[in-house]
Amino acid sequence: MDSLDLKTVRTSLEGAVLQVRLARPEVGNALDEQMLDDLLAVLSYLRARSDVRVLVLSGEGDSFCLGGDRGELLRLAAEDPGGPAVRRIGDKARAVCEGFAAADPVTIARVHGQVVGAGLALAIFCDLRVGDTGTRFRMPELALGLPTAWGGAMARLIGEVGAARIRELVLTADAFDAHTAHRLSILHQVVPAEELDGAVSRWVKPVIRRPVAALHASKTLMNAYSRGDRFGDLSMLDGHFLSAFLGAGTAR
Repeated sequence: MDSLDLKTVRTSLEGAVLQVRLARPEVGNALDEQMLDDLLAVLSYLRARSDVRVLVLSGEGDSFCLGGDRGELLRLAAEDPGGPAVRRIGDKARAVCEGFAAADPVTIARVHGQVVGAGLALAIFCDLRVGDTGTRFRMPELALGLPTAWGGAMARLIGEVGAARIRELVLTADAFDAHTAHRLSILHQVVPAEELDGAVSRWVKPVIRRPVAALHASKTLMNAYSRGDRFGDLSMLDGHFLSAFLGAGTAR
C-alpha cells in the first residue's frame, strides 16, 4: 500500500521512507481530533510495516502547524463541562507524540513557516528536526489563557532543551526564530527553504543502511535514558489537567 486513505493527513511510501504530510492548510494544519485519529492510523500502519525505515513529517501550505484546534477544545468543553471529551483528545495527543518517539522507524520533522504550541510538540517528539531559515516558533498557551499541557510536550521539551530555557519560553510566550531554535536544540539543522528536502535526504541515506535490530535497540536505549532522570512522569495527566481547566471555565 503506497498511501493511506485518511481525511486530514496525506501519506506516500517511497521505498523505505514514509512521507506524512499534515493536510489542513486552510487552517494552518491545526490539530483537531480527526487529525489525531489519522496520525494514530499512521502509527498503526507502521507497526505492520517492518520495511519502513524512516518517517518524514511535514505540513502542507504556508506553515507546518499552527497548534491545536482551540475552537474545537473550547466547544467540547462548553458542550461537556464534565470533561471526558477534552480528556479523550488529550489522551490521543499523548498517544500520537509518544508514538512518534517510540516508532521503530527514525522520525524526521521537516518544518517551515509557523510552528506553534501543539505543532512544536509534534516536532519535538521526532528523532531529528530540520527547519528553514524563515521558520518561527512559539509556545502561546499562557497568552491564550490555557495551561501548557498537550501530548506530554513539557517533559520532552525540558529533556531536549533544559528547564530554565523552557520556563522562559512558556512564561513569556515570545516567538523565536529558527536560529534560536537551533541553539536550543529544538532544531538539529537550519537551512534555506530550497535546501530542506536535501537536508532530509542527507539524513535518510545513511539511516536506511543501518542494521534494523541495532537501530531499533539504539532508539529504545536513547528513549529510556532520556527518561532516566524523571522521578514521576506527570505528562500522562495532561489530558485530565486540560479538561479540568477548560471545564472550570478558566480559559479566556
